[in-house]
Amino acid sequence: MRVCLVGNQNSGKTSLFNALTGMNQKVGNWPGVTIDRKEGIVKGTDLEIIDLPGVYSLNPFTSEEKITRDFLLNEQYDVILNIIDSTSIERSLYLTTQLIDLGKRVVIALNMCDLLKKKGFHVHEDILSEVLKMPVIKVSALKNEGIDKLIKTLESIDKYQLSNLKIFDDSIEKAVTELSPNIDVNKRYNALKILEEDNLYLKKAHPEAEQIIKSLTKIYNKGLDEVIADERYNFIVKNKNLFFHSDRQEETISDKLDKVFLNKYAAIPIFVVIMTLVYFLSVGLVGNFTTGLIESLFDLIKTSLRSGLESISAWPWLISLICDGIITGIGAVLNFIPQLIILFICISVLETCGYMSRISFFLDRLFRKFGLSGKSIIPFIVGSGCSVPGIMTARTIENEKEKKVTILLTPFIPCSAKLPVITLFTTFFFGSLAWLASVSLYFLAIIIILLSAILFKKVYMKDETEHYILELPEYKKPSLRYVTRDVAEKVWSFIKRAGTIIFVCSVIVWFLTSFSWTFQYGVDIENSILASIGSILAYIFYPVIGHLSWAATVSALLGIVAKEQIVSTMAVIAGLADNVSNGSLIFADSGIFSFFNGVNGYAFMVFCLFSAPCLGAISAMRKELNSRKAMFKAIAYQTLLAYVLASLINGIGTLVMLII
Repeated sequence: MRVCLVGNQNSGKTSLFNALTGMNQKVGNWPGVTIDRKEGIVKGTDLEIIDLPGVYSLNPFTSEEKITRDFLLNEQYDVILNIIDSTSIERSLYLTTQLIDLGKRVVIALNMCDLLKKKGFHVHEDILSEVLKMPVIKVSALKNEGIDKLIKTLESIDKYQLSNLKIFDDSIEKAVTELSPNIDVNKRYNALKILEEDNLYLKKAHPEAEQIIKSLTKIYNKGLDEVIADERYNFIVKNKNLFFHSDRQEETISDKLDKVFLNKYAAIPIFVVIMTLVYFLSVGLVGNFTTGLIESLFDLIKTSLRSGLESISAWPWLISLICDGIITGIGAVLNFIPQLIILFICISVLETCGYMSRISFFLDRLFRKFGLSGKSIIPFIVGSGCSVPGIMTARTIENEKEKKVTILLTPFIPCSAKLPVITLFTTFFFGSLAWLASVSLYFLAIIIILLSAILFKKVYMKDETEHYILELPEYKKPSLRYVTRDVAEKVWSFIKRAGTIIFVCSVIVWFLTSFSWTFQYGVDIENSILASIGSILAYIFYPVIGHLSWAATVSALLGIVAKEQIVSTMAVIAGLADNVSNGSLIFADSGIFSFFNGVNGYAFMVFCLFSAPCLGAISAMRKELNSRKAMFKAIAYQTLLAYVLASLINGIGTLVMLII
């Protein structure tokens, strides 16, 4: 049996899908489009469930809504599982009335009743079931309540009658009956779309449809699409008092909080304080305590392994490969997992509690002045974890030009892969103020995004941004289970990169720094293959750091593979050059990177932040832009901007230091 999961955005649809399927799910793309398609098997059953993109109605305006409408009309399935946000029940039930018109069995999952109860309201699911003539089950997707009952209802759906609910007045219902015999499939739904004068259906309609529409238009004296929409809402409002009970009518907690967080004067300062606190906790507080401990752990592992391999007379090159290449390279990246965990926890809490959706709504007016809208903020927020999903999130933007600009600008936001670079440099050069230097990069990224948006607005977009409509969810207490799962998935993804991409790159870097062009092992690092390549490119990179450093040049360029690879490459090179461990000793006085000072380091971080993103993000850009040419233009703009900006910072900063 195939079950379609349908509901409004922010109704808890993803949480319900996860609760129903557990880990029995797969992700792909809808045919012909790049929007994720999630399917799974309901745990303990053979029910196949398809998670359709969130919609507010079956009158599509976005690509997601079109996918949902087309699937419901054209694909084979048995049951519609309609999740309803009980805290916004009128809006949710509008979609329900449209789903009933499809002539399929529908099961209602009434979600967030616990939040509704805290506000002093109650939904009587038995009465709602009688009104809609379909089963209604109360659930809490986050708390995993009511899930078993919902599954049993889906399994026994055959015992329920199809809903024959009629919500329109006699004139509309009579017209639907007259049009239905000339329609092959989805008779009631298609008949109503003909009456609404939807061109997609009207051109296929029987000739008598035109006369029926004219007659009804005279009766109501307004467009039938408006009449039908009014009838749906009238039905909901008329019956709401039967199943919806109110104990009180006082101001909610969300209303009180919004007076603070959405205050026109305080909203931006609060956002700045919150993001500063995020970086203080992740880079400052946690970074200061954990980095040294993990470095010591990897040093112990490396020392013990080296001694063990030497005791069995292993080849010197093998010992160096394992200890100076693999362990040093991977360890340099894994050092920063504690900071990443804190960063991911903070972002996940801000998203799940409802704050991030509000700040995107508030910033819409500001972003519109720069040629973007509030919808662009969501990819930037998601991109703080990883640029790849951030870029893919931009597909929800309807305006094609705004979407392309957002895709280009999303990699500017400091992601988890860039955090090791930021933490390494800021911790060593700025000490106790490392968190302040880190957050300055975050807000610098926002400034550069806005300035770039102005440029694209003048030469490309020309005031074509659209209005941003957002349903603000209730503030919620973050679910510990959801946050834990979300953070675990992101951290595991980071570890997998270290075990695959960073592993391979560390081996390659070790080889290129350990051998000469004649493949002689153990040569001085300055005579290695990598040094000779980097020395040529170092002249190009000179303005960025003010030094001819082949090691810094190749480290920055390898960031195209993966941004965390920058730290890994520097650690391997430093270890082979000076026999030092990873971490802050990379910048030891005798080290190959000892020329770095605070200005050079900050400029280097800026280049790494704004230059072309990793291969994964580049691939996502190619897919979402649907053009290889557009992708290369985006990479060229990002890299050129990074080069110019970093060179200016290094030049001006160095001049100021000389004057001081």
